[in-house]
Amino acid sequence: MTTETYRNPVLDADWSDPDVIRVGDDFYLTASSFGRVPGLPLLHSRDLVNWTLVGHALERLEPAEEFERPRHDCGVWAPSLRYHDERFWIFWGDPDQGIFQVNAPAIRGPWTRPHLLKAGKGLIDPCPLWDEETGEAYLVHAWAKSRSGIKNRLTGHRMRPDGTELLDEGKVIVDADRIPGWFTLEGPKLYRHDGWFWILAPAGSVETGWQGAFRSRGFFGPYEERIVLEQKDTDVNGPHQGGWVRTPSGEDWFLHFQQRGPYGRVVHLQPMRWGPDGWPVLGNDGAPVAVHDKPGLPAQPPAAPATDDDFPGGRYGRQWQWTANPGDGWATQHSGDGLRLTCVRSADAHDLRKLPNVLTQRLPGTPCTVEVELRLDSDEPGARAGLAVLGDAFGWIGLQRGADGTAHLVHRFAEAVADAERDAAHPRLAPEDRARLRIEIGAGARCRFSADVGDGFRPSGPVFAATPWRWVGALLGLVALAPAGQGHAGAATFTQFRISPS
Repeated sequence: MTTETYRNPVLDADWSDPDVIRVGDDFYLTASSFGRVPGLPLLHSRDLVNWTLVGHALERLEPAEEFERPRHDCGVWAPSLRYHDERFWIFWGDPDQGIFQVNAPAIRGPWTRPHLLKAGKGLIDPCPLWDEETGEAYLVHAWAKSRSGIKNRLTGHRMRPDGTELLDEGKVIVDADRIPGWFTLEGPKLYRHDGWFWILAPAGSVETGWQGAFRSRGFFGPYEERIVLEQKDTDVNGPHQGGWVRTPSGEDWFLHFQQRGPYGRVVHLQPMRWGPDGWPVLGNDGAPVAVHDKPGLPAQPPAAPATDDDFPGGRYGRQWQWTANPGDGWATQHSGDGLRLTCVRSADAHDLRKLPNVLTQRLPGTPCTVEVELRLDSDEPGARAGLAVLGDAFGWIGLQRGADGTAHLVHRFAEAVADAERDAAHPRLAPEDRARLRIEIGAGARCRFSADVGDGFRPSGPVFAATPWRWVGALLGLVALAPAGQGHAGAATFTQFRISPS
């Protein structure tokens, strides 16, 4: 056993709306993936501190035609992960379609196709509960006002134990409009403990809110409430929305997020205990901890979700996601190393935010340097490829084929209100059709671009401040594209993708 300490956040990147379970000696976590594909990331840990990404539960977003184009803030919202009847279950809400469910016999699958459990607009943040004492199954969910006109309340249903159907029309079991000072109640996680039904749910908005706990002797209420985690005098704003998990020895822990602007929602681990009055106590008497003793679990080697990639055989690692459902032939496998991306033709080549064929991963939450080598394997005038920082505003640096057949280093950006990119620096000749691209990301996600086209690294353009979308942190991206037209437009090859601490 270890008595070493850990430091928050334990996942310092945008693993939004985390939920966690234990199965035997293993802990598993999933998170929101919004409009990116594959969706529903699956992380594994043995100590709740060191995590690795082991796969995804959702190969494509459905209905497929709705996600042929990027919908960055839509798709998979706030999933709940559970283990019941020797199966893993994930429930999530798509705010435009309803509540979905997938399940699998093992964490790596095979996962079922999404099953629409409840259709409707604004149905979000579902969580199931199988009551082992009675054999009953329940579901609770929240509401998105942007789609339904309703928020700040939780609705409960009875559910078939096989998770295929809800058995009633639903009842509001917590109306936070009736609780003085509470607003934007959402993200419920449902549990049974000590003879009570428990709902752990955040309120007060993602940037400034708090974590609430609700309990009732009956699922349909009435519930009493308490705030169990809030910022207090710490620098952890809005600490809330996550899941409770218990170790084999009986220790209780709570994983939740903190909204950090362009970095998205990073994940913190809080100690948890049950007070003498039967209510949970999170963190340091309700305040988030920065450093704490590790859980009393066997020591594990340091680990974190992968970022670097050599793209062996043309395959990309689990950390990468497309910005919409991928098309055939966007990335081709081959006998060597390196990611070979087709220069996809698009009428939206002037705006990376509209492109489905951007391969992305999360922006690290600490200062770092991102590098990748690029070779432009296209003779198509206007074909281009590069390394991007993508959000409500974006910037990228890469190579573009000129009308005269030469390759040029280009660096472009678009602010949030712009509908097309423009140059951030003057183009430079790239005589070998190759470039080593670099983005140095400093405090506040301020990005400095540079490139080496054979004469050493030279800075390019002014500093660019990464920005998130509304609910999604900024992303790193690799892209290859060409202007609209006919025929194959060639490809680009990326090698040696690296992220190193600054």
